[in-house]
Amino acid sequence: MKTKQRISGIQMISLMSVVIVGLFALLTTEATPAEHVKQQALVDKAKATFQIFMADENMSWLRDHLKETKGLLIVPSLLKGGYILGGSGGSGVLVVRDEKTGDWSEPAFYTMGSVTFGLQIGGEAAEVIMMVRTQRALDSLYASSFKLGGDTSVAAGPVGIGAKSNVVADFLSFTRSKGAYAGVSLEGAVIKIRNEWNRAYYGKEVRPVDILAKRSVSNPGSADLRVALAKAAEKAGAHASAASQVIYSKTTINIRSGPGTDHAVIRQATQGEKLEYVSLEGDWYKLKRTEGKPQEWVHMGVVVSEKPEP
Repeated sequence: MKTKQRISGIQMISLMSVVIVGLFALLTTEATPAEHVKQQALVDKAKATFQIFMADENMSWLRDHLKETKGLLIVPSLLKGGYILGGSGGSGVLVVRDEKTGDWSEPAFYTMGSVTFGLQIGGEAAEVIMMVRTQRALDSLYASSFKLGGDTSVAAGPVGIGAKSNVVADFLSFTRSKGAYAGVSLEGAVIKIRNEWNRAYYGKEVRPVDILAKRSVSNPGSADLRVALAKAAEKAGAHASAASQVIYSKTTINIRSGPGTDHAVIRQATQGEKLEYVSLEGDWYKLKRTEGKPQEWVHMGVVVSEKPEP
């Protein structure tokens, strides 16, 4: 009898050991493709949201200026309530455009949320696309978290047919709810990196700079999103209007021969002088060229969208 009890005890210990080893193996095993379902679903939703925005006639400004952006943060569903202390928030993906090749990066995962901003609409959710317009804005997204409106400025993007507003900001936000434009205040919104989602999607520890700048990882599941972005940007370039837009010099400013302070100063513009531009490339406006004269450039930090008071 004692022998049988001893054997049963040994078997029980052995069984517990197997269970413990099994659980440890599950915890230490790398993420499997089946565990990427949530991340892939967000990438697919981001593609759908982007295509809806591109087809919306009220988002013509965003569509026409797509080739000027450094990147897009796409949040398919920004929810009102229940995110942080009853605030608003949602998850999204950031994709970055290579200024030399025009190629779009793999997506990096982020969250957007804040206790201070809310949806200024009747609905409970909105779709958001944020245009990253400056290098300062892009650099801020490589930090673990940051607040919009702090070191970087954010403004609502121009909407509506024939929108010609000349907004000078690091980020421009475009929002829709229930198929219509939605006014959403993003001032004070906190944007954070979703490290665990990036790790799950790419199968290893990876930083946003590795995904977006170094481009050292890839996932075939993002191909449809990146193709949609490339087609839209190509179409925007092909149909770009030859008509120029207008900005004004804040004070007496330098007009340069290229997009950088290392380029020569061609001339100076006086305070309030009207300058016509054809595109914003990085932090520099490419001015409308006069036949027989060199191409002119001006930094976005020294101009404003409305004529300043004398």
